[in-house]
Amino acid sequence: MIVFIQSQVLPSAGVALLIYVLWKVARILLAPLWSTLRDLPGPASPSLIYGNLSDIHKADDSVLHEAWVEEHGPTITYKGWLNSHKLYTLDTRALGHILSHSHDYAKPAMDAFFLGKIVGQGLLVVEGDQHRQQRRVMNPAFGYAQIRGLTEIFVEKAQQLRDFWSDQIAVAGAPARIDVTAGLGKMTLDVIGLAGFNYDFNALDDKPNELNQAFTTMFQAITSASTGLAVVLKYAFPILDIIPDSFAKGTNTAQAVARRVGMQLIQDKKAEVMRTSDEKGVGDALGSRDLLTLLIKANMSTDIPVSQRLSDEDVLAQVPTFLIAGHETTSYGTGWALFALAQAPLIQRKLREELLGVQTDTPSMDELNALPYLDAVVRETMRLHAPVPATARVACKDDMIPLNTPYTDRHGQVHDHVKHTDSDTDSRSEPTQALWGEDAFEFKPERWEKLPEAVQSIPGVWGNLMTFIGGPRACIGYRFSLVEMKALLFVLVRAFELELALPANDIIKKSAIVQRPYIRDQVERGSQLPLLFKPYQNV
Repeated sequence: MIVFIQSQVLPSAGVALLIYVLWKVARILLAPLWSTLRDLPGPASPSLIYGNLSDIHKADDSVLHEAWVEEHGPTITYKGWLNSHKLYTLDTRALGHILSHSHDYAKPAMDAFFLGKIVGQGLLVVEGDQHRQQRRVMNPAFGYAQIRGLTEIFVEKAQQLRDFWSDQIAVAGAPARIDVTAGLGKMTLDVIGLAGFNYDFNALDDKPNELNQAFTTMFQAITSASTGLAVVLKYAFPILDIIPDSFAKGTNTAQAVARRVGMQLIQDKKAEVMRTSDEKGVGDALGSRDLLTLLIKANMSTDIPVSQRLSDEDVLAQVPTFLIAGHETTSYGTGWALFALAQAPLIQRKLREELLGVQTDTPSMDELNALPYLDAVVRETMRLHAPVPATARVACKDDMIPLNTPYTDRHGQVHDHVKHTDSDTDSRSEPTQALWGEDAFEFKPERWEKLPEAVQSIPGVWGNLMTFIGGPRACIGYRFSLVEMKALLFVLVRAFELELALPANDIIKKSAIVQRPYIRDQVERGSQLPLLFKPYQNV
């Protein structure tokens, strides 16, 4: 009797499973046919499987998107996996709506899955109430006064990088060809270690360090193109996560080290905060001024109910978040600034004259921020070479997105809004001519002396730009990044004259979390940005 029941149930379960799988596959394949975005203008899809993604990957970063916008307008649709529709927009009104309604437009689940595998469930990954909780506790650590207290670290490490490169020039002779990505990566890693949690990676000293190696492995995992398909498959079929591969082995080992060292740092800093609280009173319990200590102090404050405090796991998740967000963005942002200056000797000279007029080698944050041309150079770099040039969101509910610039659909109908439902939205920090004028693609710091009226509508948190996005998910560490970048340029431009080592067109951009430079015919060798350096002689 038991055998008879099983023989009927098992085939029935198999049929049910087969029907469910077929229904899921059919729904995915047919979804583009009823998408609310299907009538928007945009490029044709060259592939049933990859849509336009393969072409995007092959092209220099942003070049293809610029061509699409030129042909079809600022709000279009292109195709993703299995020809799924993606809304792509540069319309400032649409962007303002999406960013200000962050609870309705979440990070794509696959992006969150990928980032979570590397950095854990920190501020970059979590959504909703969990994001608001983490943000509320972390905000005090990134205030104006806190960044002022860290500026000394920025300047000191910038000077160490200057000396590091001076030694290379002394050996090779001037002008020396230097890959700026390597040195800047080491410098910004050292900075986020000290400023983030009072931990010395010793990256510029080339000393062995297990946490340095762990995070190097994580950074390599982020940029490795070979892991892309594996991550997609593991996202689509979670059961595959049990299968070990090179991506999982590398990141799991690195995360184990990061967890052990990070949890020890947290316990030590909690003890420090408690000790100084007992000795000086809670109001004076600053101890170290690194971001992790300030975060722990804020988390232990009596102003925050116990039920709303972060767990040790939540605090631990912020350690790799600090590193990814505070290391890579500043490193590559400064690299692009040096690249732009190397192409513009008159701008470089004008900036150097302003910097040499400062009567100290160790400026404060206020002194750095008081330099107008330095500020304009940083803003222009962030406009033209945004370290994070694009952001993606998924509509969590049906919505109507308003537009400044109406679009004409494939049937000739004009629309002043986009009906959006359950699909991806991409936006980019593009220097469009509609906003910035005919010279939008030129590096021109002087434009910041008088901005076009059109850019006043850009909904970013800083500088009439989308570089640090805006709304509730705006970059919490933008002040940190800007002051560190200014400190680097202050020290380096005073010390060196920069020239291109290769024609500018030989340097291309590829995005992997951040926008990285590559030599066109050496992409397989990883990110590189070689420049020629020689000591500046003040005669």
